[in-house]
Amino acid sequence: MNPTGSGFRRLAEREVHAGRIWRVVVGTYEGPDGSTFERDVVRSPGAVGIVPVLFDAEGTPSVVLVRQYRPALDVVLLEIPAGMRDVDGEPPDVTAARELAEETGFAPGRLDLLTMFHNSAGMTDATTHVYLATDLRVVPPHAHGPEEEAMTMEQVPLADAVERVITGDITDAKTVIGLLLTDRRLAAEE
Repeated sequence: MNPTGSGFRRLAEREVHAGRIWRVVVGTYEGPDGSTFERDVVRSPGAVGIVPVLFDAEGTPSVVLVRQYRPALDVVLLEIPAGMRDVDGEPPDVTAARELAEETGFAPGRLDLLTMFHNSAGMTDATTHVYLATDLRVVPPHAHGPEEEAMTMEQVPLADAVERVITGDITDAKTVIGLLLTDRRLAAEE
């Protein structure tokens, strides 16, 4: 991103940790008044989230959600399928289709970008692309790692999933964003 006109400028950054996916750097910046300051920043390749939608015979939508253990929070969350953009040069829509198939055993016939958002702009450059997946067909799933191997799937009516967002039962940011935008998109198409 270019902060043109903001009066701020990145001067340098030094890496203080390199993990399997993320890097932590300390950046040195110049403010509009010429003063310098440092900030810790997590560098990320970004991620994708996918809202897989199935329609029953009456055209009522349901979503495929996953229950997955999240070590950072030490809880199991109900979420939309998702994954890191950890394949160099892979376009986000290709990552989304791959992750959906790996986690759920569904491949999208159609994949539409709902939005792209900044996960936590105060501490990371991570962005997440959220897609609506429809015209699903069954393919072999391919779980990666202990969390995905223990993950379970649930098919939930979209209206119920949105209600669970409103009541605070679903709290994962990409899931909240994806479900609300999917609900709005499908309502507009009626």
